[in-house]
Amino acid sequence: MPFELLKQEIPGGSHGSVRNQMVHVLMTEAAWVGDLQNVSIDEPKPEDFFSLEALLAAKRNVMTETIVYLDSLSERALNEQITIRPKAWVGMVRSPAFILHHVITHAFHHKGQMAMMYRMLGHPIGDTDLQRSEAK
Repeated sequence: MPFELLKQEIPGGSHGSVRNQMVHVLMTEAAWVGDLQNVSIDEPKPEDFFSLEALLAAKRNVMTETIVYLDSLSERALNEQITIRPKAWVGMVRSPAFILHHVITHAFHHKGQMAMMYRMLGHPIGDTDLQRSEAK
């Protein structure tokens, strides 16, 4: 699918386009993981992503930062409520495990919206169930 279609605005689509949805999901993960460490992030705008390669590079960076953070935690620290309320925190203070679970459910919520947007763009993506999908 051409990247231009990912940028195409879809009336009524959450965040306007597939690209914007992808950026939202990535930046939300980066922001929450940053908040857990009381570190703010520079949040790029969707327009800063002009190619699929730029999106994939951002995805790799966010994934790496999340893994580095997770690797820095003991099982106890992962499951205990954080003790310092980060500056940009939204809602109740929780454990990193709770927040990371929230990040995952947030991504899957938007995954469904993106699947619908792909269909609207004439590119249905098929079954996205991880349990039924074939290993690649």
